Amino acid sequence: MTHPGSTATVGFTTRLRWQRWAARLVAAASGCALAIAFPAPGLWWLAWVGLAPTLVVVARAASMPEALLRTWLAAIGFVAVGHHWLTGALGVFMVPAVALVATLWLPFGAVAHVVLGDTNRNRRGVLGVAILPAVWVLTEVVRSVPVLAGTWGILGLTQAPVPGVLGVAALGGVWLLSAVLVATNTALAVCVMHLVGDNRRPGRAAGAALAAAALVGLSLSTGVFLAEPDGNRVVRVTGVQPGVVDDGGARLDANLALTNTIAPGSADVIVWGQSSVAFDLDIDTDVTKRLEASADRLGTNLLVNTDARSPEGRITKTSVLIRPGAGASQRYAKQRLVPFGEYIPARPIFGWVERFTDAADEDRLPGAGVVVMDLDAGRVGPLVSYESTFPDLRRAVTAAGADVVVVQAASTTFQGSWAQPQQAWGEAVRAAESGRATVMVAVSGTSAAFDARGRRLAWLPASDTGTFDVALPVASATTPYVRFGDWVVALAVVVVAVTAAVTLTRRLRRRRGSALPGVHVA
Repeated sequence: MTHPGSTATVGFTTRLRWQRWAARLVAAASGCALAIAFPAPGLWWLAWVGLAPTLVVVARAASMPEALLRTWLAAIGFVAVGHHWLTGALGVFMVPAVALVATLWLPFGAVAHVVLGDTNRNRRGVLGVAILPAVWVLTEVVRSVPVLAGTWGILGLTQAPVPGVLGVAALGGVWLLSAVLVATNTALAVCVMHLVGDNRRPGRAAGAALAAAALVGLSLSTGVFLAEPDGNRVVRVTGVQPGVVDDGGARLDANLALTNTIAPGSADVIVWGQSSVAFDLDIDTDVTKRLEASADRLGTNLLVNTDARSPEGRITKTSVLIRPGAGASQRYAKQRLVPFGEYIPARPIFGWVERFTDAADEDRLPGAGVVVMDLDAGRVGPLVSYESTFPDLRRAVTAAGADVVVVQAASTTFQGSWAQPQQAWGEAVRAAESGRATVMVAVSGTSAAFDARGRRLAWLPASDTGTFDVALPVASATTPYVRFGDWVVALAVVVVAVTAAVTLTRRLRRRRGSALPGVHVA
């Protein structure tokens, strides 16, 4: 018999302690690895395997609190690495922000611990592949609420550089991409758990490995859902990227100087980035005349973006189309504003944040509804920077009749960080989801363009300035995602609700059975 104070007991306790800390370290490292699957590192293949180590250590945790701690550490690693570029803007608030966002992973960890914890029963693996992707998708949906910074860091966006699997996005949006990645990681985790430990089951491990391989194969076969261009019909776009110019007047001059180097008639529309004009065109008529003169001289439509106080006294960010010979015609006001960057949510409560960060000192006025602008070559749907991260807005502008989508961007606050290529690569997923070619024109990069299948057509990094030309092929087919919307999210709600109902019913039956003398409920 081993006594509590014996050397063997102390050694066993020490080993357990070290194993717990090793498992926690594995979880944190797994979260960090998952984050570098996004651009700029762009190790996209890590998204197919990087979550599996977290699932293994969470499933093998000795208790639910330990499982939740491991989940939280993995989430902290994921959020801290993936969003480290926010540190300069948030300052000391970066630490509580990361810790708070990481708590959104806890329901996923709790379900993973319960479902995968008993690997001796084969149905656990099957349930995990079915349930965990649903829980993950709902977690991402909650985290994508605009006030929580939108769809930055959605797992499915890691696959933007891989056109072969973007048919999944055309079928069910970025949510389906995320679900497939989590399902694959779950199958791999089940495979590992059947190969290690005292109760190895090589046959079941092989079955889980085959399931993971099947998910990858099915994803690669979804290209049939991607839109094909109509033929030779294109919308020619010239983007203007002047770089970081802080002064509003100097920025206007820089954009005009680059625009005036463009050959007349070489584009259907010339696009400037977000906040490229720091003047209201209804107030500063001299600026309006300069823009109209440039459009008239080139004989080309000019799409600018104003960031200025309107005659009504509120600041808006507005895309303005200036037609040669006709002046300013159609306008679109940015409707999804950056939380804290362009407004402070519940300002009476959180307005004090402004004193310690770069938060907006005045709330911008949001617009309402999408707009489609008519050109001779086709119909253009404009969106403004942060709005490019929301799949529902892309679906809305596509459903409104846009032939191509133009995004005017400016991420000068995060110049040279991962934020710029990540936002640009996100356009590949948005293009595949909507079945519409897209171009992002940024004041300071990264500017990029993709066809309706998510293939890259143009790329201008943040280090470059100048202009670039791209012909956006027009596609008119409607993708399943545009037609049916967020059906993956609805399905995830059903799966989670049914699972919760079944679990609750079984527990109630067991309690009733245990309350009856002589009755045993298996």
